[in-house]
Amino acid sequence: MELITPLLALVPTSVLLAGSIGLFVRRRTVCTFVQFLGAACLIVVVLTHISESLHLFPWMRWGLEDSPGHYLDLVSAILGLTLFPAGYLAHALRSN
Repeated sequence: MELITPLLALVPTSVLLAGSIGLFVRRRTVCTFVQFLGAACLIVVVLTHISESLHLFPWMRWGLEDSPGHYLDLVSAILGLTLFPAGYLAHALRSN
């Protein structure tokens, strides 16, 4: 049951990543690259939760504070939630 949520989250984040890649390929700007990096970080967040649910890479000690898995998830979430909207906003403002 705990695997269903990250697998469901993989769908919209994959759409964000695919859209960001498409936009970056068409318009190679710093804004679209920042948006792409943010989407990639969000994919990393989802993949860490899938790995945690499947008990992959036990040396990452998923779910425990002060573990590599915790910090990978935390840093990726912060970067993804910062870079993607910033790149999107900068691209939207620059397009008009």
